[in-house]
Amino acid sequence: MKFSFLIILFISVNVSAQQVDIVLIGVSHNYSNYPRQELSAIYGKIRKFAPTAFFGEFLSKEDERLVMDYWCKQDNIRRVNMLRRNREIAVDLLPKTIDSLKQLSQQRPDDYQIKADLAHAYYLNQDVSNAHYQFWQVVSKLRQTPDKSLENYVNKLLSPGLDTTGRSMKRLKTSEYALIAFPMMLEMKIKELLPMDCQDYDLNWQASSAAFHQKFQEFKDDTAASYADELKTLLTKRDKGFLKNAGIEKSSKNVTEWLNTDEAAAIFASGDFYFPQMYDIPQFPKQEMLSQIHWWLLRNKVMCDNVVNRSRALGLKRVLVFAGANHRRYMQDIFKTMADVTIRNINEVR
Repeated sequence: MKFSFLIILFISVNVSAQQVDIVLIGVSHNYSNYPRQELSAIYGKIRKFAPTAFFGEFLSKEDERLVMDYWCKQDNIRRVNMLRRNREIAVDLLPKTIDSLKQLSQQRPDDYQIKADLAHAYYLNQDVSNAHYQFWQVVSKLRQTPDKSLENYVNKLLSPGLDTTGRSMKRLKTSEYALIAFPMMLEMKIKELLPMDCQDYDLNWQASSAAFHQKFQEFKDDTAASYADELKTLLTKRDKGFLKNAGIEKSSKNVTEWLNTDEAAAIFASGDFYFPQMYDIPQFPKQEMLSQIHWWLLRNKVMCDNVVNRSRALGLKRVLVFAGANHRRYMQDIFKTMADVTIRNINEVR
């Protein structure tokens, strides 16, 4: 796919600002079905880059409150309601409670009940990224050193066995955060994961996608049309790309490196957007496709803006960004248009 075509409307204005050096890692959200991954090279590159902050694909707590609906909003609401039933903390007391628990955790770093308490308070405050970070530390400790008392405490307080949908505690355990981000944050003594996601346009995206696929199915089913052979050739190309990706994910110990290649990016782009060569075929639902692309690019543009604006507000000059692999190429191209920003993906770190 021609990525420059897709971002042409989103060129940033050149203004002088603090330099931000970004390394972007395109990742899978679920590594559970892959062979055991060899991550030492990824860890080494992160150490070499020496970021002062990590960004993840989560909404900020402010955005989580403001966005009334998106694909996992109801999952997040159910988790908050469940955890309030487990232990209520008044909303106006949450900031002070979190600050107090953070101080206690620094004073007593080996007390994992405090980390569980902090995860609980973060979840109630709708700061999912940092709740997950604390929960992951507790789960990792229990894997290394089984402790029935701590396990019972965590089950009673957080009910992880019931949080199984959306960006859940269950999903966390086999995610890019459990495998890459959180271990490196812990090693580098980085205490919080910064959010950068945007879900303002998710309902628009869903509506555009539904409209496209309804019309595309009719278009595809018209096998007597003059374009049938051309369409079949392009769909076969798309299928071959998916098969190659599936084969790599089934056999490779270095899936993350593959996800950050341009070849993988083109395969992922064909998943949602097929190929630009299709768009001018007679009867192809071009407007519905362009609508999908519009909302997708808006989301990726805001994600890039969030990284840069929050980095500058906090005085951060070297930051590491984790995003789903289907975002990686779009975000990298958008970052390249932004003034005083340098961008590399993890494969380009030497």
